[in-house]
Amino acid sequence: MKKSLLEAISTLVGMTIGAGILGIPYVIAQAGFLTGIIIILLLAVAVLIINLYIGEIALRTKGKHQITGYAEKYLGKRAKTLMTVSMVLYAYGALTAYTIGEGQALSAIIGLSPLLLSVIFFCLMAVLVYKGLQTIKRWEFYLTFAILFIVVLLFLLSVTSIDLTNFTGFSFEHIFLPYGVILFAIVGTAAIPNLKEELKGNEHLMKKAIIYGSIIPIVAYLVFTVAVVGVTGLATTEVATIGLGSAIGTYMVFIGNIFGAMTMATSFLLLALALCWVYSYDYKLKWVYAFLLTMIPPLVMVLLDLASFVQVLGITGAVAGGLNGLLIVLIHRKATKARTRKPEYTFNGNIFIDILLISIFVLGIVYTIVTLF
Repeated sequence: MKKSLLEAISTLVGMTIGAGILGIPYVIAQAGFLTGIIIILLLAVAVLIINLYIGEIALRTKGKHQITGYAEKYLGKRAKTLMTVSMVLYAYGALTAYTIGEGQALSAIIGLSPLLLSVIFFCLMAVLVYKGLQTIKRWEFYLTFAILFIVVLLFLLSVTSIDLTNFTGFSFEHIFLPYGVILFAIVGTAAIPNLKEELKGNEHLMKKAIIYGSIIPIVAYLVFTVAVVGVTGLATTEVATIGLGSAIGTYMVFIGNIFGAMTMATSFLLLALALCWVYSYDYKLKWVYAFLLTMIPPLVMVLLDLASFVQVLGITGAVAGGLNGLLIVLIHRKATKARTRKPEYTFNGNIFIDILLISIFVLGIVYTIVTLF
């Protein structure tokens, strides 16, 4: 396998596997294990199609753009504004969740204040984001493989403590309960325009990178969820590794929360950089202003303590992730009809698939907004 393909896969996997993996076991335990697994698989298929759509859009379009740029090119300035709103909401929510979760995970290991550790983490990540792509790429490639290794290790260490009775339970009433957190966890579309740059000269590998990069996180989530819910059941904590560590022992507190810290750090780096690029490339801001506009809002939200870890994940995933997916469907339909560059692959979804995708995203948005009030 070519190194460029491995790097592209690791970029998408690293963007996707973040704080969401730590929240999935909690919402699945609350909704019922079978309920949660059905939603994971349903959304996995939906997001894989969306990822292939945006990959094809990127290959069809000449020049360097982020998703907001594609929205403007194919749907107009209003669509660009709406896409920007969805991406900014998602990015700020995600960066906030990563910072909150990081503080909690590190606090479980070393015992200091979660808020203090969140701020220290945020400052370290800010330095790396400001340095740009090459620094992040070097970290991302190795950290992604380390994360996948630790998922397998956590499963092996937990397997003897799993209670099979925790794997029962289906509730149609709670079918949308895990929706937002799971969608948050599996959305990695912001990384896909970057794959075009990483695979420059090897664009024919784009489809393979997207498929592998989309499936690997789902497998990791399923393995991790089986381990955590199997051990802790309804006692699963919002940051899953904290409860898992308490149930199994001191060594799991360390290993599990180091894993949590790593997943949040890798996704923080890539998502923050993607938002910086939106402001820099598509809105023509100087890098320092793009950087400040990216970093200040999530820091303020953390300091004000506006929401819990899982609340941030759920609302952000359902509303921002759903709006993002809906717009990508519409962009793809328009892009396939435009006379642009011939892409290295095509994914010609039919009208039925597109209506189904839009329906899933709209229902998720409506459910989340209604349950807030």
